[in-house]
Amino acid sequence: MNSSVRNAVLWLIILCLVVLVWAVFKGSKPQGAHPQFSELVQDVKSGKVESVTFNSSTGDIQGKFKNGEEFHSVAPPQYNDFTTMLLDKGVSLKYEKDNGGNWVSILVNAIPFVLLLGFWIFMMRQMQSGGNKALSFGKSRARLHSSQQKKVTFKDVAGVEEAKEELQEIIEFLREPQKFQKLGGRIPKGVLLIGSPGTGKTLLARAIAGEANVPFFSISGSDFVEMFVGVGASRVRDLFEQGKKNAPCIIFIDE
Repeated sequence: MNSSVRNAVLWLIILCLVVLVWAVFKGSKPQGAHPQFSELVQDVKSGKVESVTFNSSTGDIQGKFKNGEEFHSVAPPQYNDFTTMLLDKGVSLKYEKDNGGNWVSILVNAIPFVLLLGFWIFMMRQMQSGGNKALSFGKSRARLHSSQQKKVTFKDVAGVEEAKEELQEIIEFLREPQKFQKLGGRIPKGVLLIGSPGTGKTLLARAIAGEANVPFFSISGSDFVEMFVGVGASRVRDLFEQGKKNAPCIIFIDE
């Protein structure tokens, strides 16, 4: 996932969170008295109300008592007698229409979907940039040394002349398998290289692939060990499937 897309997703998430926090604070309970509508009607009849601002879209009522205290209430839908009562009592009445409430509500409701969409895009980008890592839990972790990399041959391996001679037969099998197949010969299924760490076993195996000019897969034995049952076996199967697709080749499993 490149930095520009990552930054865009990050700023989108931040913007959604800011709008959500703003909407929560905007929709929080206003300060002042909060009488029930029936109590407010009695206050109007008693002449305690000085002014009222009525929102025709939401039914919200905001106003001020004659003692200076502000109040907030909600009128039931289609209660026209309340307006008449206010006018009869000489209460200052003001109407307003909430033009921003609808889009704010839509935006707040859309925020979870936007966050899910952003997370989905992020995961898809991660899978594309990471070689589909999120879906390759049971895939082989073998590294393929392509022909574009530096080619290693027996000239790069010092010493171990006896091992080179014994492995020469493997190279001939890989170079010209038809010659041996005509005589009924079959290539050995594997070769065990024994030696202390750092003695050149991996280099020798790469030299065999370089001499035979075949692909070379390298993997560590610890990559087959997982805490989840079946993952190691799945990686073994996937490794040999890759080997069959690139046959003839060499699969090197390090200790």
